[in-house]
Amino acid sequence: MKDTYVQAETLKRFIIEVLLKVSVREDVAEYVAEGLMQTSLRGVDSHGIRLLPHYLEAVKKGRINPNPNYKFKKTSPSTGTFDADHTFGHAAGMEAAKKAVQLAKKAGTGHIAVYNSSHFGAAAYYALEIAKHDMIGMSFTNTDALVKSFGGKRSFLGNNPICFAAPCEGEEPFCLDMATSILTFNKIRQLADEGQEAPTGVGANSEGIETTNPEDITMLLPISGYKGYGLSMMIEILCSMLTGMPYGPHIPKMFEAPMSEKRYLGHFISAMRLDCFQNKESFKKRLSRMMHDLRNEPPLDKNISVQVAGDPEKKFARERVKKGIPLKRRTLEIFLNIGREYNVRLLERFSMKGK
Repeated sequence: MKDTYVQAETLKRFIIEVLLKVSVREDVAEYVAEGLMQTSLRGVDSHGIRLLPHYLEAVKKGRINPNPNYKFKKTSPSTGTFDADHTFGHAAGMEAAKKAVQLAKKAGTGHIAVYNSSHFGAAAYYALEIAKHDMIGMSFTNTDALVKSFGGKRSFLGNNPICFAAPCEGEEPFCLDMATSILTFNKIRQLADEGQEAPTGVGANSEGIETTNPEDITMLLPISGYKGYGLSMMIEILCSMLTGMPYGPHIPKMFEAPMSEKRYLGHFISAMRLDCFQNKESFKKRLSRMMHDLRNEPPLDKNISVQVAGDPEKKFARERVKKGIPLKRRTLEIFLNIGREYNVRLLERFSMKGK
């Protein structure tokens, strides 16, 4: 079936209006819409606008607090804790990123441990915000038990993502945003929704046996075996031990747990000023040069050039800013139904374009 392309700003406004209809506070709605939109623009569709129906259900059934009472505590010149009051992780993460930047402006670095939060989407949203301020940004979150333990037959740790962003001259920041599993569970769900098989070596069934049927996948396989497994635990320490939040199997599952149940997720956000280490303009120029040099390395396949982390997302963003964000027929129907339910018109906002 042909995709329907919708301009990003049109979808963003639609998402904001729908969220306001379910009493999400305006500043929170802005963060959620911006986070989902940026993610879809960058081609990370598994964590983008397709999650809107899930978040709406979470608000309606009580998992997500639409009107949070944040509590920030500065614990040293460069550190702080942030109580998200069970709101959207997008809002909690961005508030924490801004706090980290504020601390770093004075102390050189800023580190915020976020607690009582929920799913925060793509980690790049927060690290890229920090990079706009001539700082290195890092963002982490824990998730429910999804990754098969190395040498075990059950999942224990989450596919806890790690993101690192650094500003460079002449283009969007360098951005490494990766899960510690080969694929994310949201990607597996996307494949199931679209009737596609999963690649080999990415997931296992409830018995710990590898499978390519996304409907049967109950746990994910870590990147590089024990190395991805170890990275998951490192991030768990940052996001659970430093925040006081539950870990691994004690975290309510995103989709299987009752939608009335809070998730108690933890995030960890860091900002580091470039000029505490190097002249910031020199740093950005040298990073740009390194990226240029890498891209010009001789490729193994002459038709596939060498890339650096974030290049595919930058390409998607350039294309989708012009053409719009593609919606599969099923996603479009869901959005149209949401529009009818909340009396927010979508059809008048865009022209239909076939892929």
